[in-house]
Amino acid sequence: MRLEGKVAIVTGAGRGLGRGIAVKLAEEGAKVIAADMAPAEETVKQIKETGGEASAYTVNVAKQEEVQSMVQFAIDTYGKLDIMVNNAGINRDGMLHKMPVENWNTVIDVDLTGTFYGTQEAVKYMREKGYGRIINISSGSWLGNVGQANYAAAKAGVVGLTKTAARENARKGITCNVICPGFIETDMTLKLKEVNDGAAWESMMKRIPAGYAGKPSDVGNMVAFLASDEAAYITSEVINVGGGMIV
Repeated sequence: MRLEGKVAIVTGAGRGLGRGIAVKLAEEGAKVIAADMAPAEETVKQIKETGGEASAYTVNVAKQEEVQSMVQFAIDTYGKLDIMVNNAGINRDGMLHKMPVENWNTVIDVDLTGTFYGTQEAVKYMREKGYGRIINISSGSWLGNVGQANYAAAKAGVVGLTKTAARENARKGITCNVICPGFIETDMTLKLKEVNDGAAWESMMKRIPAGYAGKPSDVGNMVAFLASDEAAYITSEVINVGGGMIV
């Protein structure tokens, strides 16, 4: 219960990686705002069934006023905000020379600008309180990946944004770090098991030195650590959670 008494927002918490993060933070004692485009009621239900405390909040992170309202909701509901996890993201993959400009803009708006809005609004509050944890979710693709020019650019931007926020806010008691998940079991990735009788999945497993896919809880464990007081002297770091896949 190292996060007992803390209040956290997790965006993209309706399923997959975001749900895993939200559940882990609640297990560690945090009161969680599970935010997503659609009501994250299943996540809240799962948290409450194990004795945790959580509330669902519907938000489009690409809209600044909605992010502002989300942060205010956390403060109004639980009295404060200690932890901000900017996890919400989308992808619209395609080769660079064929990519529609709307697919570029949509991914940048959600994955990068949405993270900026969440970071900015949380930091405004945390600076006044002299305490905070910003944890932004990037991806191993920030180093570049075929067919993901928009996604890679957004996730690389998240790294630069977070490192800058870390430098600007360290003396205010705020840490800012980035987690880059590798290949994690989610509804989206598990679909690979249906491709070519599982050949696509097996091919991916061969690319992971650990030999298996991670689980959302693996990322949640790292988020919980970075959110804790044990990680008070860790800031501006990019931490890979990928079984050795990200180099």
